[in-house]
Amino acid sequence: MADGEGEWSYSKNSRRPEIYFRETKPVVENAIKEVYTTLLPKTMIIGDLACAAGPNTLLFMSSVISTIVEHCKSSRDDSVELQFFLNDLPGNDFNELFRLIEKFRRPNITGERAHLPPFYYIQGLPESYYNRLFPRESVHIFHSSYGLHWRSQELEGLESWRKTYLNEDNIYITKTTTPFVVKQFQKLFYKDFSLFLKLRHEELVHGGQMVLIFNGRKDEDVYNGDLNKLFALVAIALKSLVLKGLVDKEKLQSFNLPVYGPSVGEVKELVMQSHLFNMNLIKQFETNWDPFDDSEGDDVEDNACSSMNIAKFIRPALKSLIVRHFGETIIDAWFTEFKSLVAEHLEKEKTKFTIIVMSLKKE
Repeated sequence: MADGEGEWSYSKNSRRPEIYFRETKPVVENAIKEVYTTLLPKTMIIGDLACAAGPNTLLFMSSVISTIVEHCKSSRDDSVELQFFLNDLPGNDFNELFRLIEKFRRPNITGERAHLPPFYYIQGLPESYYNRLFPRESVHIFHSSYGLHWRSQELEGLESWRKTYLNEDNIYITKTTTPFVVKQFQKLFYKDFSLFLKLRHEELVHGGQMVLIFNGRKDEDVYNGDLNKLFALVAIALKSLVLKGLVDKEKLQSFNLPVYGPSVGEVKELVMQSHLFNMNLIKQFETNWDPFDDSEGDDVEDNACSSMNIAKFIRPALKSLIVRHFGETIIDAWFTEFKSLVAEHLEKEKTKFTIIVMSLKKE
């Protein structure tokens, strides 16, 4: 994610994950209550995976703390301590994250049966969650929001023996993507997600739980996901830069986003095949592309405003990938093209993201 606190930073453009968290907060709180009341740990270990650098990590930590406080008020047990591990890739802006944490204050609890918030400790953990992160059977709760649709690496094997690129000018799955290429996207997701489940199973205590929230798609049609439409616009914006001589055509043809939006059916199947977790819950919900549009209708009130909001949200999410592949000089030109394309799209259709939330328990 783009770092810093400026206009284009992830920290300033992260309302979308905030919406996800508020929508799924009851699932998170239920997992915390169940783990705490069942296991009664003296030190509760909590891993927030793909924490990024915005304020949403503080929302999660605050929710954990307030949930424990409420339980202690009813049980008169206030002996637990909390250890938070905030995980993301080494390139994440942990400096910005911990500057925000310095401003984080424990809630004031007042009243006749007041309990002080539990002591809590916070550490950063810069590492890919597709690796082992913790000692065996040491973690009580894993939480991951807006992360697991990202893959562990870029796709391989999309160059033919003739040195042509099999996904042509696409950077994700579109109507013109061949079944072979679709299979490569799916295979990498299956491999990554299965590995993620295996690693977290090793790290969780018995009775520990995971709450996972990530982008998916609303049905089994792999060609008709919400991410397909969004990343098609990203690709068209890059194509326009090829025509202007700002991007080399072969560079675009060799670029494929390390992402995959699965269906609920695909996710269920992988969990069942793993034989590692009981599934407490899995469901999906939808949110508007525009993170500041909370309306439920099908009309966009202001295309220009919404397209800017959407582009400002996508820019920090994709910046590092675009810069690494094409160089930093094209970012502003790509952003302008992309914003214009989003505005045109919104005139025809108000598109929504499909979000999958699931709660898993290790028996």
